[in-house]
Amino acid sequence: MVRFSTRVIGLSSGLVGAVGICRGAVLSDHSPSSLCEQRLAAGALAASARPFRSPIAFASSEPPPSHRPVVICGPSGVGKGTLLQKLLADFPDEFGFSVSHTTRGARPGEQDGVHYHFCEKAEMEAMIKRGEFIEYAHVHQNIYGTSIAAVETVRAAGKTCLLDIDVQGAQIVKQTDLDALFLFVAPPSFEELERRLRGRRTESEEKVQVRLETARKELAFLTDPANEGFFNVVIVNENLDEAYAQLKAFLRL
Repeated sequence: MVRFSTRVIGLSSGLVGAVGICRGAVLSDHSPSSLCEQRLAAGALAASARPFRSPIAFASSEPPPSHRPVVICGPSGVGKGTLLQKLLADFPDEFGFSVSHTTRGARPGEQDGVHYHFCEKAEMEAMIKRGEFIEYAHVHQNIYGTSIAAVETVRAAGKTCLLDIDVQGAQIVKQTDLDALFLFVAPPSFEELERRLRGRRTESEEKVQVRLETARKELAFLTDPANEGFFNVVIVNENLDEAYAQLKAFLRL
């Protein structure tokens, strides 16, 4: 089984075709790491890694900008939602979640207005025409989007806004004046990602295949040398507790 390397600490300015993660034991080490090679099991994805250096948040003695929005990307099943739930539960006064809109149906346990704003396709398309979204994208045969109102609600509460969006949406946000930080959560391997997706038992085989294909595209974006520097940090979620510790360290918590 081909695995994603977890032995390097990565700032995406040194990311070329590889995934670097924050590891608590080396967060204070600002020297470049040694060369490593990494293969990605997303279709035919494969590339070599150049030397990495530590995330920018740890390379400076100055504190990170307060309330700077944080965009979290990663394929379905990688554990983004679980990490965000833990962060919001532990730091409810510091972070707020931007509730996205989507045309997909709610899964068991999901609440409208909490996990997503679930709406009909016609309704969402009308909102798009009225310019009510910061970003939107067609993903998994549905539409997902971040409304201006959702982000402003979090900002008005004096909290840092967390945006869980796909790579398409992240590229749009990158072009706005939100001045966001960009984080990618990656699986330890493509096989493990598929195992997690199937383990949810919430979707048909057809939908699982659609999500896997989207995951291949997202990982291809991550490892494309043309996108070097897009993400501030990449965390490989092999162990949830370790990944959460890395997330908190990146956010200076």
